[in-house]
Amino acid sequence: MIVDVEAKEAWDQLKEDKRALLVDVRTPEEWEKVGYPDLSSLGKEVIKDSLQDKIGRKNNSFIQNLKNCSIEQNQPLFFICLIGGRSRIAASLAQEAGFKNVYNIKFGFEGPANEKGKRGLVAGWLASKLPFKKSV
Repeated sequence: MIVDVEAKEAWDQLKEDKRALLVDVRTPEEWEKVGYPDLSSLGKEVIKDSLQDKIGRKNNSFIQNLKNCSIEQNQPLFFICLIGGRSRIAASLAQEAGFKNVYNIKFGFEGPANEKGKRGLVAGWLASKLPFKKSV
């Protein structure tokens, strides 16, 4: 079973546990257009490993890419995407591959849209006012 955690809870765990890692499974286009979590104040980097490309084709190297990061099987891994769907799939795949402490960040980076269709204000990483970087 994959546990859902709020963005702030994930941040706190990333801050408290030196072994905890954050995996952003969105596409490079999303990282460039919207931004991505900034863990530099924690002395960490986000692992960027897309689950799929911008038109939805599966990244067949996803799990191998994680393994190439020298992640221990019992390290806490927090997965994030746009609103929490892809990250849940990614966490499940990681768990199936033997990673034991995997978590899905509920509502993801941008979260659901508000009544005006704008994301980043209702829930998720941005709405929680957590650090992020945006390409210039």
